[in-house]
Amino acid sequence: MKKQMFTLLLLALTTAAYSQQTLSVSVSNPSTSIRSDEPITIPLTGYGDVQSALVTVDGQEIPCQLDDLDQNDTFDELCFLANLKGKESKTYEIKLFSEGEPRTYPARVFAEMLIRNDKVKEKNKHNNFIESITARGDCDNSYNIQHHHGVDFESELNGIRIYFDKRQTLDLYGKFQKRLELEATQFYTQPNQKAEGYGDDVLWVGNTFGLGAFRGWDGKEPTMIDPVRSRTQRIISYGPLRTIVELFDRGWQGVNMTIRYTQYAGHRDTDVDVFFNKNVSDRLFSTGIINVKGSEEFSDKKGLRACWGTDCPSSDTVNWKRETVGLGICIPMKYVKSEEPANKDNYAFVVGTDSSHLSYKVIYTSDNETFGYHSAKEWFEFLKDWKKEVEMPIVVKY
Repeated sequence: MKKQMFTLLLLALTTAAYSQQTLSVSVSNPSTSIRSDEPITIPLTGYGDVQSALVTVDGQEIPCQLDDLDQNDTFDELCFLANLKGKESKTYEIKLFSEGEPRTYPARVFAEMLIRNDKVKEKNKHNNFIESITARGDCDNSYNIQHHHGVDFESELNGIRIYFDKRQTLDLYGKFQKRLELEATQFYTQPNQKAEGYGDDVLWVGNTFGLGAFRGWDGKEPTMIDPVRSRTQRIISYGPLRTIVELFDRGWQGVNMTIRYTQYAGHRDTDVDVFFNKNVSDRLFSTGIINVKGSEEFSDKKGLRACWGTDCPSSDTVNWKRETVGLGICIPMKYVKSEEPANKDNYAFVVGTDSSHLSYKVIYTSDNETFGYHSAKEWFEFLKDWKKEVEMPIVVKY
């Protein structure tokens, strides 16, 4: 007993010695709905050289994450997830330390990039792991450099890969169960895995937007991200609470563009942030969702657009069966210049910004899910509620 007390005292003294800053963060839910896994981010500017952190609420430690967003080997942001009842407020205590390593917690997100390995026979066993790759603009076939054709990432509810070519399209993986799967399947589910309840590719994207790819606009139709001097994909953060991946297009229409995708644990929606290296207020761009074959459309005419439809995703899937999906995109109206009429390929928006940044969210469901949505009516009703939450964010004070 004495030895245990001495150990606890030593730990407390050591922790106190390393502590640089202690702050209290008040987090409030302005809505009457339960809010689960709400991301709370704290910029670390002004807190010194933070090496590790501890977050507690009601005296209990909860998982947190430190991220180096600009990749300069200094943590820029702290992230944790809040669970709140309707109208509930909580106070989170944060300790920041100048020494040590970030604490480890169970992973609730996953991301990977892989170079093809010709020595590997199984399609889901490639092991040449990378975290960044750049192809020159005159690269003959960047699409086939990486296994599963580009970076992929997931939460327990979704799975997305982004093609490493001029389309930069988001392709989708549908799950039956809430869990992480991409490390095991590598987006190419094998028959034995399918028999065990693993998901699979559920969308055919072609040259469409897929789920919210960002494109140019020539006044009449979307244009690809081409030509470029070079294109890059990179993983900024692997988790455990959020994964962040970026696409960097150098020399596209006279600008450099970074598209950042942030995937939080417990979320089926994905945050999209587009950054330019200069003001682009004189330009128009486009995004949207694929017009899934025979799909039913929904729009609130205020930045929320969705569809529900069924199609064959691709010959890569097990048994090549038809898949039913619900897709959605939500764009703040300050960025929306027009909502274009549906055509055979897309439900499109023309977008723009008066600065060098714009943002939006994409979201989807697969009818395979045991936990999701199984009709157009159900999906569209969910999206209306989701948008209300998006427009009524958690209030954070510190």
